Formats: sequence, C-alpha cells, structure tokens
Amino acid sequence: MKDGRSQEKRAATRARGKVAKGPAGYNEASCATLTYYDSAGVLLQTLRIARMPESGKLTLKASLTLELAMALARRPDLRVVGIADGAKDNWAYIGTLPDGRKGYQIVDFFHAAEHLAEAMVIVHGEGTVRFNVEFERYRHILRHDTVGVEKVIRHLRYLVGLHPRSRKLLNVLKYFRHHRHRMRYASFARQHLPIGSGIVEAACKTLVSQRLKRSGMRWRHAGGQAILTLRALEQSNRFDRAWRMLAATYVHEVKLPDNIVDIASRRPR
Repeated sequence: MKDGRSQEKRAATRARGKVAKGPAGYNEASCATLTYYDSAGVLLQTLRIARMPESGKLTLKASLTLELAMALARRPDLRVVGIADGAKDNWAYIGTLPDGRKGYQIVDFFHAAEHLAEAMVIVHGEGTVRFNVEFERYRHILRHDTVGVEKVIRHLRYLVGLHPRSRKLLNVLKYFRHHRHRMRYASFARQHLPIGSGIVEAACKTLVSQRLKRSGMRWRHAGGQAILTLRALEQSNRFDRAWRMLAATYVHEVKLPDNIVDIASRRPR
C-alpha cells in the first residue's frame, strides 16, 4: 500500500529490539464467490467479488449477502452451501447468511487435508515413507468413508495419547472435533455438493494477485478498488451491463449558448 507506513512499521519493530525483515506496509485484500451448480453438481456460473483491505471485510460480506438474497428471492428452492477454511470469522459470517441455518456448511477438503498432514508430520516426520502411507490412508478415509471424520478423530486421539506434550497435535485434534459436522465429505459428494474452495482461491489469484501484486506496484485504496471492481465484473460476465450503467452516470448534456452562431450552417454551398 502506498500509505502502508512501511518505514514507520520497521522502525517500531527495531525499537522493540527485533530484526526488521520481511514485508512491511502490506494489507490483505479479500475475495468471495457465489457459484451456481445444477442438480448433478455441474458448475453453471460464478460471480466474483473483490475488495481492497478493509476492517472486518464488511463491504465484501455485505455484497455477498445481497447477491445471495437476490438469488433466493428469485429461486427460494435453491440449496445454499457455505464453503471456507477453518477461520472463525468465516463461519461466524456464513452463519448469518440468508438461509444459512438451513443450508450446508463445509470445510474446504484441501484445508482439512493440510491439517491432517500437519499431524502426520509431527508423528512420523516430513517426507518419510511412514508419513506418506499414513497420510494417504487417512486422507482417503476422510474423503470417501461415510464416517471418515470420526475415524480420523479417533486416530488423532490415539496419536495425542502417544505424544501428550505436543501442543500442535492437540490443536489439530481440536480442529477436527470442532468442524466434524462440516467434514462429512462422502455424504456431501453423494448429494453432488462442492467440497472444495478452489473457485474462490482462483478468484484471489486472477482478480488480485495477477494484477495488483506485480513487481514494484504500490496501491492506494481507491485506485486498487477501481481495478478490482472492473475485473470482478468482467470475470462475472457482467461487464457490458455494468458499463452501460457506469457510462450513464457520467453523461452530461451539452447545449450551445443562445448567443453562439452556427457558422457552418451559414457557409455558401
């Protein structure tokens, strides 16, 4: 960010007696998607939203809520599926969505698998044969077994018993326990529900990273948001309609003053 106060932040870090290294003066943009699927789970359309850094992602959440409310007003029979990683803020928001209580909440499978891998690394060591075997085994169980998450939790509880001093391993167990109702992947897949957040991850890349994070770029909020808004409209197949609305906003009728003579009309032919 151009107003990110990077020098001030580095000076504050040095004043605390720490080495000032790595990025400073950066803030996090945010993305959300609203994707439509047919009854067989085939993707039909995706609407993308992106916002420059803001406290609590308030505008992003409001925009997504409005989009969903309009969709449900037209089609109240639609099933609503909220997919996110394990961040508390995401689930607090998803629980407030229209039809959120009756809809489905799903932890992105690949985030869940990453936490499972973290536990296996703690116990078996990264890249070992034992790690590869155990991780693939329980990853398959989590994805395909009807009670897969319960079996994973049971195994993690066993591993915690073997390594009671491992705080990280205990945190992984707590993660799976807390989200167990959001990890019934075999059941979700049988209903043709999406279980991955790859679409929103791709939106983060194509909306923000590929355009705003090029070498040497620095942005202020207004300039960056102008870019993100237009890119989101284009990637949501809404650009033409939105451009007509935008253009109409800046149209101004120009009239000639009464004392101006149209010389061209008086020229001899």
